[in-house]
Amino acid sequence: MRTARFTLDPAFTVGEVNPRLFGSFVEHLGRCVYTGIFEPGHPAADAEGLRQDVLDLVRELGVTAIRYPGGNFVSGYRWEDSVGPVEDRPRRLDLAWRSTESNRFGLSEYIAFLRKIGPQAEPMMAVNLGTRGVAEALELQEYANHPSGTALSDLRAEHGDKDPFGIRMWCLGNEMDGPWQTGHKTAEEYGRLAAETARAMRQIDPGVELVACGSSGQSMDTFAEWEATVLRETYDLVDHISLHAYYEPLDGDVDSFLASAVDMESFIENVVATCDHVGARLKSKKKINLSFDEWNVWYLSRTEAQVSALDWPEAPRLLEDNYSVTDAVVFGSLLIALLRHADRVTVACLAQLVNVIAPIMTEPGGPAWRQTTFFPFAQASRYGRGEVLDVRVDSPTYPTKKYGETDLLHATAVRAEDGTVTVFAVNRGRTESLPLDIALGGLGLTEVVEHSVLADADPDARNTLAEPERVTPHTAVGTTLADGRLGAVLEPLSWNVIRLA
Repeated sequence: MRTARFTLDPAFTVGEVNPRLFGSFVEHLGRCVYTGIFEPGHPAADAEGLRQDVLDLVRELGVTAIRYPGGNFVSGYRWEDSVGPVEDRPRRLDLAWRSTESNRFGLSEYIAFLRKIGPQAEPMMAVNLGTRGVAEALELQEYANHPSGTALSDLRAEHGDKDPFGIRMWCLGNEMDGPWQTGHKTAEEYGRLAAETARAMRQIDPGVELVACGSSGQSMDTFAEWEATVLRETYDLVDHISLHAYYEPLDGDVDSFLASAVDMESFIENVVATCDHVGARLKSKKKINLSFDEWNVWYLSRTEAQVSALDWPEAPRLLEDNYSVTDAVVFGSLLIALLRHADRVTVACLAQLVNVIAPIMTEPGGPAWRQTTFFPFAQASRYGRGEVLDVRVDSPTYPTKKYGETDLLHATAVRAEDGTVTVFAVNRGRTESLPLDIALGGLGLTEVVEHSVLADADPDARNTLAEPERVTPHTAVGTTLADGRLGAVLEPLSWNVIRLA
């Protein structure tokens, strides 16, 4: 096997990592909320019904901004239903997921959840631009953020929340390009509504950060033209445009699945090009950043049948994908793709946080545990803070049906403020180890602190209720650093974290 190589040099960088790159997503879908983060009566629940075992895992995961309450759910969301005395909150049909929403967990509970995670957990609130519009968005903003002295801010205080919620980041709807979305709109219709909403929200607070809906995927027929049309209406009014992408192996094509990040990086670069084209047309010096506020491995092909079979249950088991080692390696590669574009991707939200295509699983009345995907995210969040170094690999390749010849090595590196460097690397090869040689120019690095590996002799190994610790990272042996060069061998089908000081 030919050696994969690249050079790291502090003179060649991509950009600073925004902590929001390690965000997540809580939607009223399946058991993400109910029996996920919120389960009154559970042995680990606190006085507010939040599961402390889940809170501990969320802190360990290292999530930052948490997007809420959807997702497709938000396009039928009435925020008023989710505030005030719980016993007075109405039950509603959720058209997105053919479920019944009890509203026992609402806006105040979401903010309390974030505060219990810690100061790193920032709210990212979506407004309903599917079945509602400008007026309702303004009412929600006033209720949530205005200090006092108005009907809605005083109502918040009456409900027990004297202090404002301080929500800075707002999503202007969700996936409005999708025909599946309640209140689906054309790009022209949505762009005009988003601009009107953004303009009005800035009248209340000029400092809000706003995310316009981009395409729900690069495969959408309207992709790129949607972004261009929406941004022509909103360019000077919003800060970010959203991207959503999910990946799964189709027709047994595992090799293409392992190269999913090729599509993610192409998606990012095409949206950047579209944003900058619109900016040039408008003669604007402003740069629109990207909010990749839904991403994950998701076995989406199974979902439609699950949802169509529902008859309006409350918190059904939905989208509870159980992730394998192969899934975790792809997941880690997607994280690498985000880091490699940290100059423009300044927000990203792993969808979702608990139970629903999630790194954390729970059982009602029972334990919580880590899925295989938990480990790459936790390690990237912990060690991926600082400045991303420019990594251009010289790698052996392998053939894929979807993406042609693809590098076996996918990698990036982040230099922390203290000068330490962490290399994140994936070997996409399913059967052979991959030798790695890195030239370390001008970084002053002298030792390998750790080389952690997530891999297994069984690529289908996974963590379950019966075996919650079947898969965990282990330490690699034989990784060396001498005379400014790092040498390592990456196990087949592996996620690697190599920390250097």
